[in-house]
Amino acid sequence: MTSAAFPVDLHPPVVLAPMSGITDLPFRQAVAGFGAGLLVSEMIASGEMVTARPSRRAASRARAEVDDRIPTAVQLAGRTPEAMAEAARIAEGQGAPLIDINMGCPAKKVVGGAAGSALMREPDLALSLIDAVVGAVSVPVTLKMRLGWDSDCLNAASIAARAEAAGVQMITIHGRTRAQFYTGQADWQAIRAVTEATSVPVIVNGDIDGPAAARRALAQSGAAGIMVGRAAQGRPWLLAQIGAALYGTPAPLVPQAAALVELVATHYDAMLSFYGRDLGIRIARKHLGWYIDAAQGPAELRARLMRESDPAAVIAALPDALAPTKAAA
Repeated sequence: MTSAAFPVDLHPPVVLAPMSGITDLPFRQAVAGFGAGLLVSEMIASGEMVTARPSRRAASRARAEVDDRIPTAVQLAGRTPEAMAEAARIAEGQGAPLIDINMGCPAKKVVGGAAGSALMREPDLALSLIDAVVGAVSVPVTLKMRLGWDSDCLNAASIAARAEAAGVQMITIHGRTRAQFYTGQADWQAIRAVTEATSVPVIVNGDIDGPAAARRALAQSGAAGIMVGRAAQGRPWLLAQIGAALYGTPAPLVPQAAALVELVATHYDAMLSFYGRDLGIRIARKHLGWYIDAAQGPAELRARLMRESDPAAVIAALPDALAPTKAAA
């Protein structure tokens, strides 16, 4: 396991993954309420940030504030050094304590623009972006990527070594290639090549859904910490549970019954306040679905709430929607 220091105080070394359309400010606030070591924003397209009038989406995603006790990295994606550098300066100016560079997103829209994981096919270009961002800001710069583009291009270790030499202070590896998207099983063992090629902290990511998986991922990869993504959907307390089990931090009180209803209602109201009523209602639906799934609530009520456009009706239905069905109980 790497012995290098984390670029910020990461205790526990359990990190919320950047997930586009998911890890917005309201969700990060929900996770922060239970505890984590580091939160990462949604990916921000650097080109959207550096225009004369940044898009509402880019501006909102760059809001790094969550909780003074939990640092939030702002993640940037792009293909031109100039835009990446300027976007990093803007994010730093807005209070970001870390800048994370996205070289892992497999989405067709991002890869089609030759950004995200597409950069793993062009290491020299990727390093020019890293050089530009590191040179533009005074805060630590981190990097997130995959094992490679496909099984014939497994170059994470060589890129990581070059990134460390360029000044990157922490590296997160998702244990799949871009070609895999999210299919199959994350290969935590393959990440060990990165931990052995670098001296900066390495974070293991992919298929970590609880303390048992986290322990196995750390043991197989030799990483210094873990990143949790999709498993936290509908369970914002999961990172704190993993931190308590592995690192002895305070165990969260997992909300049930009335406490769960209050949590979901608070998160729902925060989304409507953050996005505005109409957009907030639409964005909130997926989170409601995840909460109901995690609670094993009734499928028919879940389906109705996915169409409901009256916030008062949603709030009124939460006690029944979040109550486990008899079969689940």
